[in-house]
Amino acid sequence: MTSSEEYRHQIMRDLSEGNVESLDDVSYDNFDDFAQRTTTDQRRQLFGRSVNPQQIPPSQMEPELQKAIAQIKSNERDDVARAFFKHLKSRGLDDKHLEQQLNLSTRNPNRMTADDVSRLASFAYHNHPDIFREVLAEQPGIIKFLSNPVVAGIIGIAAAKWLGSRK
Repeated sequence: MTSSEEYRHQIMRDLSEGNVESLDDVSYDNFDDFAQRTTTDQRRQLFGRSVNPQQIPPSQMEPELQKAIAQIKSNERDDVARAFFKHLKSRGLDDKHLEQQLNLSTRNPNRMTADDVSRLASFAYHNHPDIFREVLAEQPGIIKFLSNPVVAGIIGIAAAKWLGSRK
């Protein structure tokens, strides 16, 4: 393992134990830098405890998701929808059932509207927060467009450093 990998693993261990002091030396130039320099596992750990309806109320998260999903590229939105369907299917929820239950215009991720994907994301956030966190870790593009308070609530110190570098 390289020293860079060891350093990242130490930061993740510190975060999981609630120690954020080790993040003082970590900064990202922008969100894309954060998304490229962190792994899915690292993002999964960052989102682990903070992305759930008890930490960020649905009344705050849902409008942010709608705005964020509307702003991501259509091919990324397709990927987000596919990821939600894949993980929800592993829980026994098939796409046809979800299409009916959530009143989606289609169950084909390539033809889903931003509103459809937002409904899917909100459903996961309310009913399967672990799946929501997993999709965020796999598809971090959504986070890029969330407003500052929500982003800070989701990824804490790393987000605050990223947002600070954007000013």
